[in-house]
This record gives sequence, structure tokens and C-alpha cells, in this order.
Amino acid sequence: MPDYSINVGNVELVSLSDGEPTRSPFMPFPDTTIEQWREFPHLLDGEEQIRSRYGTTAVRSGGKLIIVDTGLQAPDGSGTLLDDMERKGVDRNAVDLVVFTHLHPDHVGWNLVNGKPTFPYARYLVPRRDWDHWTQAEVVAGAPHISGQVLPLNELNILDLIDDDYPITDELTTISTPGHTPGHVSIVIASQGERGYILGDVAHTPAQAHYTDWNPIFDVQPELARSTRHSVLDMLESEGILVSAGHFPAPGFGHFVRAGDRRQWRGV
Repeated sequence: MPDYSINVGNVELVSLSDGEPTRSPFMPFPDTTIEQWREFPHLLDGEEQIRSRYGTTAVRSGGKLIIVDTGLQAPDGSGTLLDDMERKGVDRNAVDLVVFTHLHPDHVGWNLVNGKPTFPYARYLVPRRDWDHWTQAEVVAGAPHISGQVLPLNELNILDLIDDDYPITDELTTISTPGHTPGHVSIVIASQGERGYILGDVAHTPAQAHYTDWNPIFDVQPELARSTRHSVLDMLESEGILVSAGHFPAPGFGHFVRAGDRRQWRGV
């Protein structure tokens, strides 16, 4: 099996990427120190910068091809997602469903190209509470990605709002993990006695396995996001559940594990 693909029972996960920009670790985490980051030398390059992958997960479950989040697609139209899909055998014309963990710009970027749906035969599933937040007049006025990449889906009648604990297939169910955005969801996988978890943006970097209190500047409700992150990572660690984490280093598959007095991310 290629290193970008993994199975949870009968469910196949394919790791996809829309790019891996390099940035200062203090841009997303301004309250951290370089000494803390140096505890994770594998996350820093020679200039002590970090990479943050714009990750997407393709899921094959119950005879359906599902895309979870759609990357960034920069304003100049650049991005690697569509090329990565083609290289890994994920046909955008075969996608049945697009499911969003939340509606930040780096998760909805390839919904449309030149005003046409990138996945022409898919329904797009949006968490209702995130839709309610982002479509408020005062919020959408400052969120051009909503006007450009989300509202047109509704106008095209290809968008469905979903509530918590929504059964995507018999093997995939959404679960409320709020704080990063008000309606943020993760996806629970249960198949053939095996379990997995598509994390979304509950955590942005493996460093948060140990520094779980860290909030990136992107968290809309920081205190709630911190509480959610602690409860989710505690559960994933204690139950040994396989995780797909979109912003973690490729392919983003791994486990949260205990090593001495520290929780760590162990990629697979």
C-alpha cells in the first residue's frame, strides 16, 4: 500500500495536499517560544521555520468517494490539490460527497473553479452551525472566501446543511468539535471493529500533542477550542485511535501516544 493511503477496516483514506507553505512558527502561535519549538527539531527547518500542510482526505466508504475539505486554492489559482488527486488516482468526476470540517479559507478553496463546481457530481455537506456563523452579515462581509467559494454552492442547489452526529455512510459519522470555529466537526470512522478519526483543525501541529494549551490565532473561540482539544486528544490517546490530521506533516496519519510524562504524535 502506498504511504499516502491507509485503511480503517473497509474504509480507505488517501492523504492529499494543496501545498506546504513555510512560515515562522510565531505567525500561527505568537505566544510560544523558540525554545519550546526546538523541542521538536523534526518540525523546524534550517532557518527555524515550520511547514503547515493544507491537507485534504479522500475517503472511500460504502461505495462512495468522499472528499473531506478542499484546500486553499490561492487567489492566483495556484495549489497542488487537483494535481495531487490525479497522481494518487482520485478522480474528481467520481466524487459523490464533499464534507467540510469547517469553513475556513484553507478548507473550502477548491469548491469552484471559474464559477463551476470542481467536483461536478457531488453534494457539498456543511455543518449547520458553521453555516449559521459564517453567513451572518457582519461575518460574511469580511470573509470573501465565503462569498466566492461557499455561497455559490447554495445558489447552485448542491449544498446540504448537516447537524451533529450526521451519518455520512454506515461507517462515517460527524461529531461536534467546536471552538476552532463555532460549528467545527470531526469525522469518526468505525469499520470491521477498527476505528479512525479525521481531526480537522482541532490541532494544527504535532507540538500540540504535548503543548495542548496552545491556541493558534485562527481559533475563533480560543477557550472552547482549548477545551475541545484537550478532551479529543485525551480520548484519542487513551483509546489508541488512528488519526488523519490535515495540517500535520504528510501523510498526516498517526496516533497520539504517551512517552514518559509527555504525549507525542507518532506518525505511521
